[in-house]
Formats: sequence, structure tokens, C-alpha cells
Amino acid sequence: MKFYVLLVAFAFSAISIAQNTYLHCGKLIDTQSGKVLTNQTIVVSGERIIAVNNGFTEPASNADVVIDLKSKTVLPGLIDMHVHLESETNPKKYLESFTLNPADVAYNAQHLAQITLMAGFTTVRDLGGSGVNVALRNAINAKKVVGPRIFTAEKSLASTGGHADPTNGYNSALVGDPGPKEGVVNSIEEAKKAVRQRYKNGADLIKITATGGVLSVAKSGENPQFSLEEIKAICETAADYGFHVAAHAHGDEGMQRAIMGGVKTIEHGTMMSDKTMDMMKEYNAYYVPTISAGKFVSEKASVPNYYPDMVAVKAASIGPKIQSTFAKAYKKGVPVAFGTDAGVFYHGDNAKEFGFMVEAGMPAIEAIQSATVTNAMLLSMPNDIGEIKTGFFADIIAVNEDPTNNIKTLENVLFVMKEGKIYKE
Repeated sequence: MKFYVLLVAFAFSAISIAQNTYLHCGKLIDTQSGKVLTNQTIVVSGERIIAVNNGFTEPASNADVVIDLKSKTVLPGLIDMHVHLESETNPKKYLESFTLNPADVAYNAQHLAQITLMAGFTTVRDLGGSGVNVALRNAINAKKVVGPRIFTAEKSLASTGGHADPTNGYNSALVGDPGPKEGVVNSIEEAKKAVRQRYKNGADLIKITATGGVLSVAKSGENPQFSLEEIKAICETAADYGFHVAAHAHGDEGMQRAIMGGVKTIEHGTMMSDKTMDMMKEYNAYYVPTISAGKFVSEKASVPNYYPDMVAVKAASIGPKIQSTFAKAYKKGVPVAFGTDAGVFYHGDNAKEFGFMVEAGMPAIEAIQSATVTNAMLLSMPNDIGEIKTGFFADIIAVNEDPTNNIKTLENVLFVMKEGKIYKE
């Protein structure tokens, strides 16, 4: 007699699965082909998928477990290419660098990582923090804490006064003169040293702020902030360590320098021109739009005292433009990778990005593919994540409806498995 075990998981606590687990799926999205399959069984052993069968397969042993997802749509764990797990937006955010200790940041980051996983995002790319993101990645990999698989840039690179200069807005007694160790670059040699410092600190990739930004306490949100030669030095040195480079960029000139310099992804891309879109295609650079962040900051720009005055002006100007730029870039055929900038808005709301992408003209299945197979390829894990397929990690989520018909169902993920362990059911 077969035993069918109903698993009830408490939030933030994982269930260790003995023997094999059979997931009976009413619908299953094949992210490689873009097809929605019906009546499928996924068989999981340990951390990996060992079979995907047509029909509802009976378990081979009395010790095996069956999970009934016959009324759900199942798809691989989602991948967000732009998050900041060390922090989250709030009206006191600009004081936190003075009031929070590293231990506070670490505990907050652990909590935000849990929220992200529960939202169905089993892998993320953390694009800049204080270095706590490296320790968080390591703790998650060691299964000491719960969270998504993390690829981290550690500390973003900036020029003096640039978007990621850590002392922007400080008084003269505190501002100092940060350099490559702190992620601030002002020459080709410093660019190389800053990349090597990130390697030493445990980064998985490099992130540069190629232009001004919205939330930094600095006047311009779009001016170029690295020379082409500096960007080339960063990208060439990064390649020596097996790193790809992501570039925050709102202004068009900074984007063009970043693309010519060798970056792999352009984040935000707000003022992207037709010429830059053509360059993206020519250089095979991917666009990570972060529409969610643009909408959030433009909304909060009108809330008194939510942002400093200098920031509010930029948020009101730049934020509303990202979705229309994305619509144009998608129509023009620019390669798109899914990313949200979570932390600029609330962690756990990452899946709202799908709705904004579909609203701008991208078909739902392509939006899903951008957050699965595309991102898996960019992270050099195309044979491990992004698909429900034999041999892949058992990163599996389920939702109530078919997201190719109702993309907003991804905002309510009901089941989360990562590497064969159930975290939400």
C-alpha cells in the first residue's frame, strides 16, 4: 500500500525530504519551449530532479512522498537579477548608515532573504551592499539560514562622488577619501585594484555605477561617471577572475560607454536611445529594466520627507520613464533579463515586475522565460536552474492559475521548493 503524506510546512522552516518526492502537477511550464504541459509528475531525489514524467506516476516505495499539485501550475524557481538584500526602503533609510551596526544589517538581510525565497525567487543577483551580502550567501549555501541562492557583487564600484560613493551626503568630518578598497575608482589602475579587491572580498561578479543614480545624495541622476578606458579596465580585469559586469545606468552616454567597455547587463536603462538599443543587440548586452523600482520611487517622490529633496526631484523625473523605455527596447529586440531592484521597493513584491513587463507589451511566457532560462544562462548555470528538467536542481514553485493567462498569479506563490527542500506549502 502506498502512503500519501500531506506535508504542512511552517513559514521559514524547511522540511527535509526522505527518499524520493513525487510532485503531481496539473500544469507545468516548460520554460525552454514556452509550452504549458498538463498532468506531469516531477520526481525529486535529494537536491535534484531525477525524472519528469507524463501523467501522474505512482511512487516506487512506501517511503516516498506524494505532493498533490494537480490544481496548480508549476514552474521552476524564479531568478531576480537585481536585488539589494541588505536593506529595504523606509523613510529613515538615509539615517541607517549612522544608526545600524553590521550585526543589525546582517539580521535584517537574513529576514529579507527569507521573504524573497517565500515569494518564489530561489536565485538572486545581489548588486551591491556592504559585504554582509557575501556572508549571507555563504550562510545560505551552508544551510545555516534560509534564503535564495545568491550571486553577489559585494560592494558596487563608483567614481568619487558617483552613485555608489559610500560617503555621498556626509559632512566634511566624515566624508574622507574612499578608494578602491571601498569601491571608489578614479583611474585605470584603481579600476583594476577595485575589481581585485572584490575578488578578495568574495564577490561573484562586478557591478559598476556607470551614471548617476536616483537615490544617492548627489545632484545628477544620469551623467556618465566612468571613462571608457576605466570601464574597459574593469571588464578586462573582471574577465580574468571569471566575473561578468553589471552596469547601473540611467543616462545614454554612460550606457554607451558601458556597452563598448564590455559590460554584460545594463540595469535600469532609463534614457536609452535607439542608437544604444542597437548597440545592445550588436554587443549582446542584456537589459535589466527594474520597472518596479521606477514606479515605486516616482510614487514616493510626492510623499513629504520620504526622500531628501535632492533625491525626490530625481525620483519624480527618472522613475516614471523606465516602463516606456522597456516597451520600446522590447519592441526593438533588445535582449531582456528579469530584474527588479528589490530593496528600492519592498522585498517580496518582486513578481509585480512581471505584470509591468506584460503591460508594456511583452508576452507573459517571454517574461517568465526572462526570469528563468535567460537568467540561468547569464549566471552560467543553464544546466542547473531555470528549467524543470532531469538533472537540474529541484527549485520548484507553484501558483493557483496559469501565469501565461494571468501573469499576476505569480504575485501569490503557494509552494516553494529549493534544492529538494520544501519551504512553503
